[in-house]
Amino acid sequence: MRLAALSQLVRQSLVRERRGAFFSAFGVAMGVGALVFFLGLGLGVGRVIRERVFPADARLVDVVPPAVSLGSFLGGGKLDTVMVERLQALPEVETLYRKMNVRAPAASRYDGDFFGRKLRMGVDVLAVGVDPGLVEGDVRMNKFVDPGPGQPLPGLISTRLLEIYNNTFAPARKLPRLAPEMLVGFTFPVDFNRSYVSAPLPGAPVISSQVQVVGASDRALLAGVTIPLDAAIRLNREMGQDTETYSGVTLVASSPGAVPGLVEAVKEMGLEIDDQERRLAENVGAAVALTTSALALLSILICVLAAVNIAHALSASVRARAKEIGVMQAVGASRSDVRNIVLAEAGVVGLAGGLLGTLAAIVLALVVDRLASSYLPQFPFKPESFFSFPWPVVVGGVVLGLLAAVAGAWFPSHRAAATDPARTLAG
Repeated sequence: MRLAALSQLVRQSLVRERRGAFFSAFGVAMGVGALVFFLGLGLGVGRVIRERVFPADARLVDVVPPAVSLGSFLGGGKLDTVMVERLQALPEVETLYRKMNVRAPAASRYDGDFFGRKLRMGVDVLAVGVDPGLVEGDVRMNKFVDPGPGQPLPGLISTRLLEIYNNTFAPARKLPRLAPEMLVGFTFPVDFNRSYVSAPLPGAPVISSQVQVVGASDRALLAGVTIPLDAAIRLNREMGQDTETYSGVTLVASSPGAVPGLVEAVKEMGLEIDDQERRLAENVGAAVALTTSALALLSILICVLAAVNIAHALSASVRARAKEIGVMQAVGASRSDVRNIVLAEAGVVGLAGGLLGTLAAIVLALVVDRLASSYLPQFPFKPESFFSFPWPVVVGGVVLGLLAAVAGAWFPSHRAAATDPARTLAG
């Protein structure tokens, strides 16, 4: 049977059975629309977690000394210059960046103008020094090096800390929201070896300094300030603290695939991997994926019910059109022609349902985003859109509708093809 003749027969059948075709397409649209909507929501929330809440480079491995170290007795555990050289020599390591905490408490007491508002506040801060190469792409002012005693220390703040400030602290204290560019050049006082909550180091001097913000970085310390490594070494030396061992090292693997082998090699050297944030991101992502999977399963069940409904409707249609089918077979239609007609009818219904369901899901997502933007209060990491619809999800929704309908029509089509024209026409 030619395509034009098949199309005409299918169109006539659907027009005659338009009520049943409408409800069948509606069932498919409900299942496909729910599936596409929930998949888009899960992918969108997952994207926010990966890119904003827990941003991570797949090639980075954070190495820290073990919590309990037996030193050279068991072959390592001390993160000193010798160990750093051993790490650098690993074949999977492309480069590495050292980190050293300022080994004394620090406090900042600010009293003055804060972007047009009066601010008076004291708070403890943490400080960590890092190799400039780790954050060089985020420095927006001057060079990220130790300027020497008496000069403001260049510092980076965490982009996530800024997000939390803008959406929680600033509204509560009626302070202005800040963009990273606004903070560049801002200076605040920091006293090292002074604290509001803990005891200072005995016998160590108090070092008063200034920190000048030179940028914001995803790799900066979340609950403190990130300064150049040589500045941290100098401060520790002036306070009589350890300057020979490092608080951590960030390794850059040659490729993401080399990370597992690199992790094993690091552990064999008696060191540990600081993957707390990675594990937290994986746990949150797993929770989102589990919820999305449960909702997707519910949506697939709706599609299955739609396929069963199509099977029931087409079975009734085949029984009602038995004589019509018998006449077609009597004038030369083959069994495959009859089967193709029924499958084509279901395919049109499924394709229409899949397309409408997918479009409805995307439109509903736009409405939800608009309502969230207008009525939900600001909160940390609030995205512009909670949804993500990559093309495989969109195309997959339409194809799923088609497959569900064709699957439902499979047995009715074979039943129609098995019709005996002689017995049918004889009544």
